[in-house]
Amino acid sequence: MDFIIGGLAGAGATIFTNPMDVVKTRLQLQGELRARSEHSTRYRGIFHALYVIAKADGALALQKGLAPAMLLGFSMNSVRLGMYHIAEVQGWTKIDGDVSLHKTLFWSSASGVMSGLAANPASVVKTRMQAAAHPSIAVGRQHVYDGMMDGFAKIYKFEGLRGFFAGVNATCMRLAIGSAAQLTTFSTAKETLLHNGICERSPLGLAFAASCLSGFMVALAICPFDVVAVRLYNQGSSSKGEVLYKGVIDCLTKTYKTEGLHGLYKGIGPLYLRIAPHTTLSLVIWDMLNILFDNKRNS
Repeated sequence: MDFIIGGLAGAGATIFTNPMDVVKTRLQLQGELRARSEHSTRYRGIFHALYVIAKADGALALQKGLAPAMLLGFSMNSVRLGMYHIAEVQGWTKIDGDVSLHKTLFWSSASGVMSGLAANPASVVKTRMQAAAHPSIAVGRQHVYDGMMDGFAKIYKFEGLRGFFAGVNATCMRLAIGSAAQLTTFSTAKETLLHNGICERSPLGLAFAASCLSGFMVALAICPFDVVAVRLYNQGSSSKGEVLYKGVIDCLTKTYKTEGLHGLYKGIGPLYLRIAPHTTLSLVIWDMLNILFDNKRNS
């Protein structure tokens, strides 16, 4: 049940945050391996991207890749939040009843890595569907899929099982760091707020306040790895053209050399605007479902 609760929390939050994920993906692929002066800018920022995507492909294009995104949200968070909740319930994140920073970091990172492995196939399909656009606003390599299942079928046909695990190393690094930042700050913030008498009688308010505090740290910590993961997901196999990156380090190095630090933090605005509400929604839903389930189990 812990895993189902975590999965439902992640899938539910995805519905609201997917448009920002589409914008983030396009910004991260824009000007790939080119200096800022050497490429045309199709998207000049978050709001301009929202406008041109809706204008060129229709408003529904802002929800491109929603099906694999929800599958991703469910599979990733069912493992990540479910595994972490079990660690919390078993007391593995505490020492003498108090939250232990190093134990929390370990279990949140471990749950992040396992969730990355479970969710990577959905991440690949989601990213490629989100990147597909009208030629006038297209960035990055374009993959044409008639829906999620067609995406899975074509990746398996042309790239084999290996295609589903493109960028998995970057994903696991991103999720280990992001999950540690998110769940550690969430647990620590909740405990700090309670010790100071804040939101003692409002579980919803406590979960909301604690999750808001964790969003900023997550975006700052994971953005470079998020850029790398998106580019590795989208490059496809060598049969479709030159493979730009050989792996995580190669992608980080080439991006920094050609695009500078700016390249590694492309899309941090929509990344934050996606992560902040997604973190808040998923953790609040997760916390409320856990409380509801625990109350029913105890009664």
